[in-house]
Amino acid sequence: MKVALVHDYIRDFGGGERVLKTLSEMYPNAPIYTAFYIKNSTAYNELKGRKIIESKFAPLIKHFNLYSPLRFLLPQIWGSMDLSKYDLVITSCSNYIARGFKVGERTKVIAYCHTPPRFLYGYKTGDLQKFWLVRVYSNFIGHFLRQFDFNSAQEIKHWVTNSKNVAERIKKFYRKDSVVIYPPIDIEKFGKLNLPKEDFFLIVSRIVGTKGIVEAAEAADKLGLKLKIVGEGAGILSVESKLKKYLGKNIEMLGRLNEKELALIYARAKGFIALAQDEDFGMTVVEAQAAGTPVIAFKGGGFKESVVENKTGIFVEDTDVKTLKNAFERFNKIKWDTNLIKKNAKKFSKERFVKEMRRYIMDNA
Repeated sequence: MKVALVHDYIRDFGGGERVLKTLSEMYPNAPIYTAFYIKNSTAYNELKGRKIIESKFAPLIKHFNLYSPLRFLLPQIWGSMDLSKYDLVITSCSNYIARGFKVGERTKVIAYCHTPPRFLYGYKTGDLQKFWLVRVYSNFIGHFLRQFDFNSAQEIKHWVTNSKNVAERIKKFYRKDSVVIYPPIDIEKFGKLNLPKEDFFLIVSRIVGTKGIVEAAEAADKLGLKLKIVGEGAGILSVESKLKKYLGKNIEMLGRLNEKELALIYARAKGFIALAQDEDFGMTVVEAQAAGTPVIAFKGGGFKESVVENKTGIFVEDTDVKTLKNAFERFNKIKWDTNLIKKNAKKFSKERFVKEMRRYIMDNA
């Protein structure tokens, strides 16, 4: 088969890009079509060697972060792509929609949906929404983009998604059934180290306002707990400036780490913190468990599918200092079984993802 991959855009390297990278390993000769790519960005560097084809609108939208305010061009961006020569197209789609491209009569299209666009359906997306002009503009273009999002979804018969959480959104907003194939976690990479735990908690995340990072830093600061934060800012606004006042003896921002450094810090951490209140799935929570590190997670979204209460982590139902103080106290009273935590993570392995995706593709393409 002639296969093509499609992805929103190539810039930050998050969970969606990890899925794309695995798909590109499954189909190394498949070109990747995208709205735009940023050379030498983290995602671009992870996909080096792959043929990446950006839309003709890329020169306009990728500079000065115009890809966000120019979202009203999404129907034209994807509509300009002709993929009719391919037998199979797998689109890795989320907030930039990545659908509506031209295909042939015999082209099979499979959508691996990370989430319907959060900004279109009332989910938290970042600090930009606090500006009234942004809200007015988003509401204005949102009506037209929801129509495009829904109509382009109706053209696709085969849907795969990363969690039961997102499967419910796909059913609600697109009226489509989907198959859950959990995203690929490199269990071996994160689980091969057996290091003594050190007295610090860890966050690994894109540094944006929807991840609960500022709340975690505030609690750690007031409670005198050591916290290390790994990640880089994303989008037009990040929360790095808000975090600066907490940085010091107990709280560190380490930026982006390479894979070896990341595996080491996962293994050394006493616990992992994930406070996003409606995370689509949450791959870093599984990576932490793969390293034998228990989790403190917000009880919502995809976290409920990967964390086993009091076995591999604990849940919190708020992110205020009092709630987190109680959570840290509960956390410290539990005798965590590292082997049990690692075993739970194996359910989300990369090998399992490849096997299940290949089977789904064989059955439907």
